Amino acid sequence: MSSVIDIRLPDGAVKQMPTGSTPFDVAREISEGLARAIVSASYNGTVVETKTPLNENGELVLYTFNDAAGKQAFWHSSAHLLAQALEQLYPDIKLTIGPAIESGFYYDVDTGEHTITEKDLAVIEKRMLELARGKHEFSMREASKADALTFYENAGNEYKTELIENLEDGTITFCDHDDFTDLCRGGHIPNTGIVKAVKLTNIAGAYWRGDENNKQLTRIYGVTFPKQKLLTEHLELIEEAKKRDHRKLGAELELFTFSQKVGQGLPLWLPKGAALRERLEQFLRKAQTKAGYDQVVTPHIGQKELYVTSGHYEKYGADSFQPINTPAEGEEFLLKPMNCPHHCEIFNASPWSYRDLPIRYAEFGTVYRYEQSGELHGLTRVRGFTQDDAHIFCTPEQLNDEFIGVIDLVLYVFNALGFKDFKTQVSVRDPEKPEKYIGDTALWEKAEQAIIDAAEQKGLDYVVETGEAAFYGPKLDFMVKDALGRSWQLGTIQVDYNLPERFDLNYKGSDNEMHRPVMIHRAPFGSMERFVAILIEHTGGNFPLWLTPTQVQLLCVSEKHEKYAKKVSKFLENNEIRALVDDRSETIGKKIREAEMSKVPYMVIIGEQEAVQQTVSVRQHGGNDLGAMPLDTFATLIKNRAAEEIEIFTTN
Repeated sequence: MSSVIDIRLPDGAVKQMPTGSTPFDVAREISEGLARAIVSASYNGTVVETKTPLNENGELVLYTFNDAAGKQAFWHSSAHLLAQALEQLYPDIKLTIGPAIESGFYYDVDTGEHTITEKDLAVIEKRMLELARGKHEFSMREASKADALTFYENAGNEYKTELIENLEDGTITFCDHDDFTDLCRGGHIPNTGIVKAVKLTNIAGAYWRGDENNKQLTRIYGVTFPKQKLLTEHLELIEEAKKRDHRKLGAELELFTFSQKVGQGLPLWLPKGAALRERLEQFLRKAQTKAGYDQVVTPHIGQKELYVTSGHYEKYGADSFQPINTPAEGEEFLLKPMNCPHHCEIFNASPWSYRDLPIRYAEFGTVYRYEQSGELHGLTRVRGFTQDDAHIFCTPEQLNDEFIGVIDLVLYVFNALGFKDFKTQVSVRDPEKPEKYIGDTALWEKAEQAIIDAAEQKGLDYVVETGEAAFYGPKLDFMVKDALGRSWQLGTIQVDYNLPERFDLNYKGSDNEMHRPVMIHRAPFGSMERFVAILIEHTGGNFPLWLTPTQVQLLCVSEKHEKYAKKVSKFLENNEIRALVDDRSETIGKKIREAEMSKVPYMVIIGEQEAVQQTVSVRQHGGNDLGAMPLDTFATLIKNRAAEEIEIFTTN
């Protein structure tokens, strides 16, 4: 073994270090500040401890708490700390699993004779901080399957025993810190002392391994930080998120509702919500028409055989609604789970030449999937939703230009709606799990490379995620950050060589031979329901002026001003400005307060002076008084602001 190894860093620099050096040693070689900040690392793509000896040449990435992988290690380690505190406070409980999640961590425990409630969380937090101050190092060790089974059988923990029984000998590791040990795959911070702030956020029930036939466990959620200030900021963010919750604002702004009689996960759009949704559709229809799409409409059901052909039934049949049986023997239909098989059949209805391609079909198509009731969540997880779906059928030579054209459309949508901060993810198949996918490996490789080429050509900031592809093809996913810094997957573009094969799609080439088209799936919004939910939370209900259901609320001081108010309303309507007259017998102060709560962008006060002078007194949402102005001046103000918010008016 060489006494020196070459360690390549993400910036391309190579550090020559003694064999057996650790990630911490490399960090300290770079700077003492980095050495203090490092919480985790990966070597040659594998997560390692900061004290793991490095014995071969490789590529090292060092993570701080500011990195997603750093937070993962920090919160995974904190789950161990929570488990240790629980064992000390509640003897004889049984630990099960405790992973890091996107916003912290949780641990599922069988509490046995104990009952843990919300009022106990403060005591558990205090014990976690006491244990953290011990600065105990996390240490990984290997264990044989026999020894691991013996350890948990002696402890009477059937949950850990079940986990170990499904592991292969030689792959089992434990993590120790202080007097605590736990079954663990690794990925920890250097020691417990780095945890400075703890907040246990919630208690919930959870079935062992997610199976409702198993015992219900107690799940304790938490989050930790290396500084108290970061926890304070996090809790403030949570409070702001509660205010912006689309379920709360959706009810307050009268956008949508749900009914138990209609059914769980089936939203009902109220007039204001339907108007907002219709404007979103009109906006995208206009952009699609300009980009050369043809609108199509397909039914809400299809024969089961359609989805068997596409492969959707095999992959998602268990998550679909049960087949609909007709009076005809053996005839079965499904509620449409996807639009793409229908669009394939539309393409198949006509003969095509290479001169006709690309063909672009777009549809706001409603689909249905049977989500488990416990997974339903407002508009973000529903059982019936409308996709802004489109499918492009093109020649292989046209693929790059068409894919880039779709990227441009997605970016146009994001820009118009104020989503400026985003990254992209190239989602590819997992070569270790071929059973998850359909089609030829060579075609998959062509499709994946086509997406990477287009992303690089557009200069997108992208990462490659293995195993995140759709079953029929790889995709480019857009990960958007909202106003609170939360990431959402919005918009997706997929390259598909497989459905054209399964549906026997053809076009005649310049050589007079028949060829398969390439298929691009795309949905800039994703689904109307989820997109509206995210838009509500991103804007806090303060929608862009061009989109908001009511742009102007006309507030009459008294009954005798109603006639002039209706004249103003008609004038604004003729200028394509959406206005409502509030002529209720309420005080002007109450009308203003309620318009503020409804987040109407502009309020127009109409009293005696305005009626005589044929003007309007304008007040902006938030309290900014713009004073009196002529009607045409006000109309121009509205139009100019809307044009600034959405470039569609200035680029056409």
